[in-house]
Amino acid sequence: MNFIKFKLKSNNALDNCHNYYDFRKLAKKRIPSPIFHYIDGAAEDEVTYNRNASAYNDVDLIPNVLRGVENIDLSTTIFGKKLDLPFFCSPTALQRLFHHDGERAVAKAAKKMNTMFGVSTLSTIPVEELSEIDTPKLFQFYYHKDSGLNDVVLEKARLAKFDVLALTVDTIVAGNRERDLRTGFKSPPELSLGTLFEYARKPRWGLNYTFRKKFELPLIKDHVEGLSDVSMSISSYFSNFLDQSMNWDDAERLRSKWGGHFALKGVMSAEDAKRAIDIGCTGIIISNHGGRQLDGSRSSFDQLQEIVDAVEGKIDIIIDGGIHRGTHMLKALSLGAKAVSGGRLYLYALAAAGEKGVEKALNIYKTELERDMKLMGVTKLSDLNKNNLRFRT
Repeated sequence: MNFIKFKLKSNNALDNCHNYYDFRKLAKKRIPSPIFHYIDGAAEDEVTYNRNASAYNDVDLIPNVLRGVENIDLSTTIFGKKLDLPFFCSPTALQRLFHHDGERAVAKAAKKMNTMFGVSTLSTIPVEELSEIDTPKLFQFYYHKDSGLNDVVLEKARLAKFDVLALTVDTIVAGNRERDLRTGFKSPPELSLGTLFEYARKPRWGLNYTFRKKFELPLIKDHVEGLSDVSMSISSYFSNFLDQSMNWDDAERLRSKWGGHFALKGVMSAEDAKRAIDIGCTGIIISNHGGRQLDGSRSSFDQLQEIVDAVEGKIDIIIDGGIHRGTHMLKALSLGAKAVSGGRLYLYALAAAGEKGVEKALNIYKTELERDMKLMGVTKLSDLNKNNLRFRT
């Protein structure tokens, strides 16, 4: 009887999630504090992290009326793939720390919505398994010092039939993520006098972590000694294993080796956007890594117009970061983004309720966007343009 009551309470908690912020609150209740703050936190004073979201509030939407908006088409095409939605799940690391199904749950939810999902080099599910999920997928590539490891990861992504390879270019060194220092977050979790109590407070998470399949990083565990067994901070991984000498020539060689759709993830300047075209990229992802790298850098949305103007439609532009609402998506799409993406956009929902949580979150964003399109007086994404917006001064 107690189990039944608990299960009903659990379901009701998800039923009471109506937006991004509700999923964040539920995730905070469900997972240990160090892991929650790893998702939630950013670099140093978190100025860029906060600006990523607040930038959208400095722009107003100008709706039109009497436009006949009964039927709404939210589809878009990026990297040669048609998506039913103009938003998708960004690749993020360590997902089985947040929920025991990890990337598997995100992939299944994305498939149901016919949108794209991203997978990190630090995936906790084998990419071979994810290849069986038939929906567009993007692989996020970290460029290691070990060239042999780079070749192995590239070939596994190819065999797993990923549609896009996205080279992350903004993690040449780890940002100063002070929340992680305060909470003692490491991967796998390290139990110490400082962290034991926080993990013990979430017994359901602990049981899933302990008794389900061992937590590991399948793509790199055989090449980076001890990475799945020895607790390590993300800062240590970036600083010790990624190649800080990576340059434009390396990016172009990787694109050539891949041979398919190729993007740079972490572009923030118009100069770099134009150079991405020169090396043969088919898309760029405007991103400051969720404010987790260079604190004080500009928000993604603040840079969008400058980059759109610079590339003149020669490349697909995706914007990542700070998107919490359908209205935020409308503003980014009106300025020329082909699609938007986010990590926290679905990670709180994953941590809160696994696949069901992610699916509900994506459906909420879809419903918001459909409603907002109707209120704007537009029926398809191509109707959106910067005339829909007014920037506050």
